[in-house]
Amino acid sequence: MVPPKKPGVDVIDKILDACFTADRDSLFIQGLWHQYEERGSLSKKQLQGLYQKALKVKEMPPNWLATLEARILKMPTRYKSTAVQQAPVFTKDEAIGTMIKAILTKYPQHKRVLFLQSKYDNNESITTADKQELEKLAKLLLSKDNTL
Repeated sequence: MVPPKKPGVDVIDKILDACFTADRDSLFIQGLWHQYEERGSLSKKQLQGLYQKALKVKEMPPNWLATLEARILKMPTRYKSTAVQQAPVFTKDEAIGTMIKAILTKYPQHKRVLFLQSKYDNNESITTADKQELEKLAKLLLSKDNTL
């Protein structure tokens, strides 16, 4: 559905007509004209392209160019935001990894430590309770071998 045109002088339509008259083979102008008739407006980039084409037309009145330039300047400029690098949700604590490896080298079948190793390897969060339990196990199991 075409929005109703505002009463008054339509400078963009006149510029499109003048550019089309100057260069009837220009597919760019034909496309802009078709879109302007269908939608009733053009984007800022399209208007900038039309302005560049209109500068090349010798019979173009300078007041039309000034009006077009003013409309372009009045339109907002859209910027694409750069992709934000997100920090990883989970960072591995190397101390936990070394404790797990040390315990498993001495006791490879320890079920609780194997469970914590699977959590560690799958980048799952290890709670502070799990960390404290692992520290206790390391203290008990590794110091036990040193006393024997």
